[in-house]
Amino acid sequence: MRPPHSHRATRLLACLMSATALSSPALAQDTGAAVVVPGVDVTSNAERALDPVRGFVARQEITGTKTDTPLIENPQSISVVPRDQIDARQAQTLGEALRYTAGVRGENYGTDSRTDWFQLRGFNAQDNGIFLNGLRYNTGYAGSMFETYGLERYEILRGPTSVLYGQIAPGGLVNMVQRRPTEMAQGEVRLTAGSYGRTQVQATSSGPLTADGVWSYSLTGLGRASQTAVDEVHDDRAFVAPALTWRPDANTSLTVLGYYQADRTSGNQFLPYQGTVKPTPYGRISRSLFTGETDYDRFDRTQYGLGYEFTHRFDNVFSFQQNARYGHTDIAWRQVYGGGLQPDQRTLNRYAYRADIDVGTFQIDNQLRADFATGPLGHTVLGGFDYSQVNYRNAQYFAFANGLDVFAPAYGSPVPALTSSYDSVRQVNTQYGLYLQDQIRWDRLVLLGGIRQDWAYSDVRNRLNDSNRYQQDTAFTWRAGALYLFDNGLAPYASYARSFQPQIGTDSQGRAWDPLEGEQYEVGLKFQPPGMRSFVQLSAFHLTQQNTLTPDPLNVFQQVAVGQIRVRGLELEAVAELGNGISLTGSYTLLDPEITRSNAAGEVGNRPAGVARNNAGLYGEYTFVHAAGPLSGLTLGAGVRYLGNTTTANVGGNVVPSTTLFDATIRYDLEKMAPALKGLQLAVHASNLADTRYVSRCSGDNGCFYGNRLNVLGSISYRW
Repeated sequence: MRPPHSHRATRLLACLMSATALSSPALAQDTGAAVVVPGVDVTSNAERALDPVRGFVARQEITGTKTDTPLIENPQSISVVPRDQIDARQAQTLGEALRYTAGVRGENYGTDSRTDWFQLRGFNAQDNGIFLNGLRYNTGYAGSMFETYGLERYEILRGPTSVLYGQIAPGGLVNMVQRRPTEMAQGEVRLTAGSYGRTQVQATSSGPLTADGVWSYSLTGLGRASQTAVDEVHDDRAFVAPALTWRPDANTSLTVLGYYQADRTSGNQFLPYQGTVKPTPYGRISRSLFTGETDYDRFDRTQYGLGYEFTHRFDNVFSFQQNARYGHTDIAWRQVYGGGLQPDQRTLNRYAYRADIDVGTFQIDNQLRADFATGPLGHTVLGGFDYSQVNYRNAQYFAFANGLDVFAPAYGSPVPALTSSYDSVRQVNTQYGLYLQDQIRWDRLVLLGGIRQDWAYSDVRNRLNDSNRYQQDTAFTWRAGALYLFDNGLAPYASYARSFQPQIGTDSQGRAWDPLEGEQYEVGLKFQPPGMRSFVQLSAFHLTQQNTLTPDPLNVFQQVAVGQIRVRGLELEAVAELGNGISLTGSYTLLDPEITRSNAAGEVGNRPAGVARNNAGLYGEYTFVHAAGPLSGLTLGAGVRYLGNTTTANVGGNVVPSTTLFDATIRYDLEKMAPALKGLQLAVHASNLADTRYVSRCSGDNGCFYGNRLNVLGSISYRW
């Protein structure tokens, strides 16, 4: 049985953290001779992928190639959501930050402060499609959530990405780039308050520690105490993330990155289709209904990580980079959750659940890079070896609990003792990968090719029956792409890519399931007008996942890996700073998902459950830059989002209707009122402005989840 998506927590009073900016000037003197390296960047700008970006539009990315590459030169669909975009909408989670990004369907389970549930190109991506600084963050179990304020940007790479990152779902990945030390002293302190009693203080500070720039630092912290739209569910957090860079000369650097995060929360509520999407004879269930037990439910998570990025350039050709991180997550989870209405249409069946989860991960990625030319061809060759080990322990307990009248809830029912475990595993997953990539430039033609060989091992021990299962998977994946850069900023491209993802388990004959395999053909057009801060991309793709689990026709209690899902799609995304104070970002996603092979009766030809055909969004801001006097400090923003309908099951499922939501923003720079207030800013952001009632998704007729309600956040910040 898969653990439920909801949890409950006792409340933690959030910690406060203040960061003091150092006043040392950033002199940044080189202590060694810089090496001049031939580059492939034709945009002639000094932006680097890991640096802060001013405004909505980024030009560089690192996720799609593991090298600092212009967005327009990557023959695969990729987006960047920089810090200024995140701050403009006061996004608190990954789902909120990516609301206007093509190919992404986020916040699938409504208000859930435990995990970022989302899809990429129609495939669930939260289990192993979230990366932090290029290394896997959620390692096969969606049990972690990284604080958004600790990030400099999100990079979204769509489509199969196994050539660089190993085992992964075919829809793609999101890479979270952590805040890092900066060459110039800068910082911010922000106080936030909002809906559901939210109070939050956050601060960040970075800059040089020494006058010569050899040592620099970054320190970010956040403390929050908050309730949520659901009664008795809190969203409390303490977060701190230090970083330190040592740069002894122009060719060598070492950056150490750490984080610590403690969450005290609960999960979303499992509600029935009849009562949420459709009314019962007594009406619809309240969006604030808590279905657990106040003295029992909790989700307490503590996570921390420590890693480093080391780089050294040997000469004009060769350089080396090594990224490594150890991370640990500990979860104490107790939940009484719903399991459908009884015949009286008002009493909710309930089940008690408990899990004690411990996840430890170690990852290392070694990269050797060579920049050189062969005749008219410029090469950036990247060879790498990566290794990861995940130690996962989970003891789960389950029992039937007393029902709850959802229209007149009375709490305090005794929760049965959960003393016997129905599932208790210790699992060690190990992966080794060798990869080789070449970025080739011939005049305005850009070619990209890569190959990879993976070895994945899983050692699973069932502690209930003291049995062991050992599984080994190997995979060869590759990708290739071509792109042409026209003088007017247009760049048409075409690419092909493959992916793989091991599946732990065996069929009725004791044979390990074959890995999921992804294959994608993609064509597209990117547009970056010369001299303008804008980026537009249009892509069309044909994406197939093979070896999907489907019922075994010879044994109804077993599964076989012979299913197939095909997703065709079109994506349009644009982000632009048009001048005169106007900034825009928007997207449209059209998917044609279909189950093309299955043993389950009636599935072939149907749309997979939970996958929408259409999603769209447009957000714009206007700053009164040409206004006289205090009005010039005012910024107004508005957004509209369309979420297409989904179904509750692959066959004969009910429909979860589509919805349209509205957002709004107002900010004011107080310096325009009085120069002495320089650095102070007031901001208010409201999402789901009309407080529209909608269901974000149903994972079956007994597992429906209300979408996010009206949420208003106001803040005052001081930046230097």
